[in-house]
Amino acid sequence: MAKRDYYEVLGVERGSSDADLKKAYRRLAMKYHPDRNPDNKESEEAFKEANEAYEVLSDASKRAAYDNYGHAGVDQASAAGGGFGGGGGANFSDIFGDVFSDFFGGARGGNGRGGAQRGSDLRYTLELNLEEAVRGTTVSIRVPTLVNCQPCDGSGAKKGSAPVTCPTCGGIGQVRMQQGFFSVQQTCPRCHGQGKIISDPCDACHGEGRVEEYKTLSVKVPPGVDTGDRIRLSGEGEAGAQGGPTGDLYVVINVREHEIFQRDGKHLYCEVPISFTDAALGGELEVPTLDGRVKLKIPEGTQTGKQFRLRGKGVAPVRGGGAGDLMCRVAVETPVNLDRRQRELLEEFRATLEGNSTHSPKANGWFDGVKRFFGDL
Repeated sequence: MAKRDYYEVLGVERGSSDADLKKAYRRLAMKYHPDRNPDNKESEEAFKEANEAYEVLSDASKRAAYDNYGHAGVDQASAAGGGFGGGGGANFSDIFGDVFSDFFGGARGGNGRGGAQRGSDLRYTLELNLEEAVRGTTVSIRVPTLVNCQPCDGSGAKKGSAPVTCPTCGGIGQVRMQQGFFSVQQTCPRCHGQGKIISDPCDACHGEGRVEEYKTLSVKVPPGVDTGDRIRLSGEGEAGAQGGPTGDLYVVINVREHEIFQRDGKHLYCEVPISFTDAALGGELEVPTLDGRVKLKIPEGTQTGKQFRLRGKGVAPVRGGGAGDLMCRVAVETPVNLDRRQRELLEEFRATLEGNSTHSPKANGWFDGVKRFFGDL
């Protein structure tokens, strides 16, 4: 069957502009695409016919051959180059892409991959001791980052020149590879999706538009921060590519271990060693807090593991609320390196305890439990 005139297929005049051709093709492709007309052979054939017509008429050289020689001019090119295969030069995704471009402005690639890009966010780990984290502090940090190149003002091109449109993709940032009916769009290998290339790069940044630099920043750490908390410094990250906005810097807090205190949220914990005699007879001890020393009264008969609470001696949380408490856990120390007289005194003391379980209620209860356990066996 003889082929219809391509202009007739698209419903346009011979002198129609590229924009009119594209508009007509898009209308037909959306109407007859097989995905919108499943199992409809007539729609499939109409789609192939419109696709073939648009591929020829949208290409300047093919259109000229067609205008001069009709179908014979393009059929010869088809035979020599492998044919159009009915696939055409555009696919359904291109059509919808054009629709979205019309709604949101600009051609494909104008604000896409090749446009301005936001700079990367940066992370900096700030080591603090417990006192700095609890009370707050101000520290200076030195951060490596990418900043806009001053000589070229971030363009990447040498002063007096400018980036030019990529000849491979025509500024779109994408190239199309076609095989038969299928068409695959890929990032342009020459401009890497930018749509432009720099023929005369800046000597300072070698065409990158950004250079690495160290910035010294002052960071105000609020009182009460803890490990894992983040402080955001807006606009202190890497400079954006192609004039894009600068990223942010996130300062991540890491509180070093303390030789005395352990922190759990807003509460502090510490272990207080006391002597055997203080535990037995009671007494008064000085214990450390972050605000200085305080007196802690030890009642007689205090056992290892006994915990004393000092209210309000913990940490005021960074997000607000009252200060936590300091929990002091008692650890009774067994005397070591005894001299002869000390041993004699302890032997005499032990003799006075024999046969009287009232002095060791926990031990007496434990041994009773052991006897019951073996009795059950």
